[in-house]
Amino acid sequence: MEMKNIRNFCIIAHIDHGKSTLADRLLELTSTLGAREMENQVLDDMDLEKEKGITIKSHAIQMSYSYKGESYRLNLIDTPGHVDFSYEVSRSIASCEGALLVVDASQGVQAQTISNLYMAIDHGLEIIPVMNKIDMDSAQPELVSDEICDLLGCDPDDIFRVSARTGEGVPPILDAIVEKIPAPGGDPSAPLQALIFDSVFNPFRGVIAYFKIKNGTVRKGQKVKFFATGKEYDVEEIGALKMKLIPESEVGCGDVGYMITGIKSAAEVKVGDTITSVETPCSEAIAGFEEVKPMVFAGMYPVQADKFEELRTVLEKFQLNDASFVYEPESSLALGSGFRCGFLGLLHLEIVQERLFREFDMDVITTVPNVQYKVYTTQGEVIDVHNPSGLPAPTLIDHIEEPFIRAQIISKSEYFGPIMKLCLDRRGTLVSQHYITADRVELNYDMPLSEIVFDFYDKLKTISRGYASFDYHITGYRSAKLVKLDILLNGDPADALSTLIHEDNAYSFGRRMCEKLKELIPRQQFDIPIQAAIGAKIIARETVKQVRKDVIAKCYGGDVSRKRKLLEKQKEGKKRMRQIGTVQVPQSAFMAVLKLD
Repeated sequence: MEMKNIRNFCIIAHIDHGKSTLADRLLELTSTLGAREMENQVLDDMDLEKEKGITIKSHAIQMSYSYKGESYRLNLIDTPGHVDFSYEVSRSIASCEGALLVVDASQGVQAQTISNLYMAIDHGLEIIPVMNKIDMDSAQPELVSDEICDLLGCDPDDIFRVSARTGEGVPPILDAIVEKIPAPGGDPSAPLQALIFDSVFNPFRGVIAYFKIKNGTVRKGQKVKFFATGKEYDVEEIGALKMKLIPESEVGCGDVGYMITGIKSAAEVKVGDTITSVETPCSEAIAGFEEVKPMVFAGMYPVQADKFEELRTVLEKFQLNDASFVYEPESSLALGSGFRCGFLGLLHLEIVQERLFREFDMDVITTVPNVQYKVYTTQGEVIDVHNPSGLPAPTLIDHIEEPFIRAQIISKSEYFGPIMKLCLDRRGTLVSQHYITADRVELNYDMPLSEIVFDFYDKLKTISRGYASFDYHITGYRSAKLVKLDILLNGDPADALSTLIHEDNAYSFGRRMCEKLKELIPRQQFDIPIQAAIGAKIIARETVKQVRKDVIAKCYGGDVSRKRKLLEKQKEGKKRMRQIGTVQVPQSAFMAVLKLD
């Protein structure tokens, strides 16, 4: 197909504003799927996505549409809406020329909508505003229309008012996609230059790479080279992305497709890499693709120690499907060999753990999440620390810097007070506030990333009854008074439960940790002291009482010395047992730390 008849677009929106439903209607109108194949949220093909009602993975699909007697090819790249999956959004935006901006008519413009919109504008995308859910009783179309006009500087008449659920007002959007979104640029006769925006692992066919061609054409049987690794491959199969993979003989300039080259090693394909031809290679890789920056780090360990190699293979395959996930090997005294993994946020961590179990049948133990700190030593070195066990001795530390974020919160003004209190409790400082409308306020805070990692988002949703929306980006590192809090079980430090924490919060956090662990650790034949310590100083303690047996039950009379002799004998046994006894920490204890109130 000619380039002038190709349109590449994505749908950007806040979580739960109806973009997957709108994608369903577009697929129906273009007859991409038959009535028998159609189902709700058809692009969300993971069970987990349907259960949680969120998009986790971006999906690409090709549609054909006739407009004024000409046939057009529309490539839709669906995007997630949650802040933890913004990396998927950046990849979709890098592959498109236009975007549908979907805003819920009952909720209005939210934080994630704004941040995704700015990302799209930075890439020079053509924006088509769409107001969804106009059929709902709680919809406020006039108010939301004003918000969108303020945000985009457009006319109220330019906004498409639709109900994706009923299909009302959707057909004109397809005409607008053809009219307003520009055709892809590029030179079909230039050397091949294609951006890999996603990849999946198929156990029978190896790695399948999804790409968008910027210049040139790719044909079946051609020899291609990957820019980042410099390795060469033969193209075994290429084609279009519909609900199934449709093989074709070539994919032209400006189009989106898939490629199978028989690569078996997951490490050879990097998302964001450039594909070029071996005979006439391009001179440089495609720029403007952002590198992934993990925000939260946690250790992942196999439940059975002998499954370490199996876990390594599983993580390699998983990384193909989720390029924002990074990992490196590490070992722990309590848990043996495992991996230090980087995630974009806590929801991402939860989803990864769930997907490893469902898709690869891999059960893992996850340690307490941490963020990355910069430790400046007295020798003038700078060390990146993801794990409290990697911290140098206190005498060698000059100072520690922690990552700070700029948080953007949009909420109804009635929740203004509780939200400010929550942010101040988390060491936040107010940067600015302004009213978007009479009853909606936008707050900007500078906060330490470590304070929002655990349960900030849940608390924010609770105090605002689900109305507040939240987005953030890293602004840099600042010096902080941090201490390493160790948890000692029976006198031995449990390194998987250690955390780096601000000095002011250490006592209350240590106290709550001890109380929580006391509930979760099963009773043994001996007393188990649970202590929270900073260095050599114990700041909190709880004791899991021993399971007692009444050894003097048989002494129903006689001299007291007989009873004392039995009790002394028991005491000796308990003492010996405590010296050689080990305390097993259940998996629920590691996860409970995240849910401390």
